[in-house]
Amino acid sequence: MAGSQLEKRAKNAVDPHEEPSAEWGWHGRFPRGREIGGWITAIAMFAMAFIGNHIAETERLWLLGIGAFLVIYLIWARVRQRTAWRH
Repeated sequence: MAGSQLEKRAKNAVDPHEEPSAEWGWHGRFPRGREIGGWITAIAMFAMAFIGNHIAETERLWLLGIGAFLVIYLIWARVRQRTAWRH
């Protein structure tokens, strides 16, 4: 009975009375920008690993490790996004 009285709302909906900036459109997500930023950061990590004055290999290993982690995460997120409709 109580379920029929509740209004259905979108999952990510924001009430403009609680957050007035929702009317201006500031509450949207930017997933494409996050993905682009991730790829740019990964490329920058690989570039810094091979271009620079590294005395020890520790710096290079950290840069390559972080870059590889970013690439793996970005690929995993893309696959998860494409197969989300199956769940």
